[in-house]
Amino acid sequence: MAPVTLGAVAAHFGRDLDRGVTKVVGIIESAARDGVDFLVFPDACLGGYIGDFHRPDPDDPPPALTLDGPEIAAVVSAAGPMTVCVGYAESAPGGGRYNAAVCVCGDGVLGTYRKVHQPVGESLTYLAGDTFSTFDTPVGRVGMLIDYDKTFPEAARTLAMGGADIIAALSAWPASVTDRASRLPADRQSRLFDLYDCARAAENQVVLVSSNQTGVMGNLRFLGQAKVVGPGGDILATTRSKGGLAKVEIDVHAEITRARRVLNHLTELRPSSYHVASEADR
Repeated sequence: MAPVTLGAVAAHFGRDLDRGVTKVVGIIESAARDGVDFLVFPDACLGGYIGDFHRPDPDDPPPALTLDGPEIAAVVSAAGPMTVCVGYAESAPGGGRYNAAVCVCGDGVLGTYRKVHQPVGESLTYLAGDTFSTFDTPVGRVGMLIDYDKTFPEAARTLAMGGADIIAALSAWPASVTDRASRLPADRQSRLFDLYDCARAAENQVVLVSSNQTGVMGNLRFLGQAKVVGPGGDILATTRSKGGLAKVEIDVHAEITRARRVLNHLTELRPSSYHVASEADR
């Protein structure tokens, strides 16, 4: 495949759904002028995230949307030839909502995902998904993760084993709520956010496109730090703690092939050895 331009968005998206849709469409249009082929928005960019893990406001939940609703349709219409991943709260059958992501282009929906791993308290607002999947797009095979998912190596590994060339990691990742630093770059969650992005890319030898919210919602202060990471774990572009677009042109297939030329982590796995020995096994 030819080189493609990958972009990761760092921006603030609040509860105002109409404003969020307008902002997403505007960013897509701007990215199209910059030649972006694949664009990843933050988690909850359509309708906002929660403002408190432990005591979410019951009167102000993220709006529950449907795949066939006007909000996703607006993203599809704006996308054209671009492949775009956005985060939103998906209405669940029988009530409730999932923390979800959808990947679209101008032809329609390419893939969907419901967040599997939930940090403490998130289950008060969202239901948990239970499946990881990959799907074909114009820029290659893609899988999606949502913020806390990337803490778990098994999540990204499952996508890589499913053939993903690119992992889109959509986040609403805040600074530490228990030991907040005075400056975002010094916050321990800032360090972990970058660490997980680079580790997940390097251990699976894939390209990772990581978006994140910025600004404040409730008592959560989001980190930004959108980035594109190469299959060797090197950060190719980043917004750091500011809002903006991390963008890079890359030949995804060539870079993955180069990374796996000598050491191919996926083919050298030994899953039969990955169990904890008990006394009875000894």
